[in-house]
Amino acid sequence: MRAGYIQFNPVFGDVEENIQKIGRLVESVDADLIVLPELCNTGYLFTSRREVEELSEKVPSGRTTETLCRLANDKHSHLVAGLIEKDGQKLYNAAVLVGPDGYIATYRKIHLFYEETLWFSPGDLEYTVYNIGICRVGMMICFDWIFPEAARVLALRGADVICHPSNLVHPYCQEAMITRCLENRVFAVTANRTGTEIRGNKQLHFTGKSQITGPDGAILRHAGEITEETSSSDIDVRRAREKTFNPYNDLFLSRRVAFYSDLVKPDR
Repeated sequence: MRAGYIQFNPVFGDVEENIQKIGRLVESVDADLIVLPELCNTGYLFTSRREVEELSEKVPSGRTTETLCRLANDKHSHLVAGLIEKDGQKLYNAAVLVGPDGYIATYRKIHLFYEETLWFSPGDLEYTVYNIGICRVGMMICFDWIFPEAARVLALRGADVICHPSNLVHPYCQEAMITRCLENRVFAVTANRTGTEIRGNKQLHFTGKSQITGPDGAILRHAGEITEETSSSDIDVRRAREKTFNPYNDLFLSRRVAFYSDLVKPDR
């Protein structure tokens, strides 16, 4: 199969323009699975909950998800993209998975970053793996990368490819994803955004450098820091299903879970 990413600079608050741009960019990518950035239809640097709510949409009936479904059908591809999901009175930093036959699933960001904790409810859905035919995919969003449990759970549940929509502002994640893929023997597609957002006295610069990482830690494709880019790579998902490290060690079977009890203690 072929996996790809889209890296671009969304216009804050202009959902119409961003959706149109997403459509053009998706058309330019030759891939079976395409990952877009976190909050790719709205921008990121919010100043109030009211602003977040005005930019939110229901899933799957919202305009963005419906547009993504149409694009996936037209391209006969699967897409993962970040948006603001409205569910009752709650707002979630979410990602949707859609395919040629329509909407498949939503992931709600579990590990909220910085001021996201002011606007969004923490994700309440488990890390889940979806068999889309060509591969098994899982989703995590941006800051989830710093918690190794996120990628590990997806790998244990059978993910071949981790789809990772992001709005990264620190320079660490791209290198850390090499370790996440190596320690779990999975592929990952990190789709980051570019640009700088300035809202009042707030400013954030996004680091770009989207990448596709292989199960051996190799970077198969990578983008620049400031450029809007699309790219894709052929991947053999069978490599993600072979967890043998050497003739004596299987990465999962060699785990000594009886000694990891602190990982499952109640939250402090």
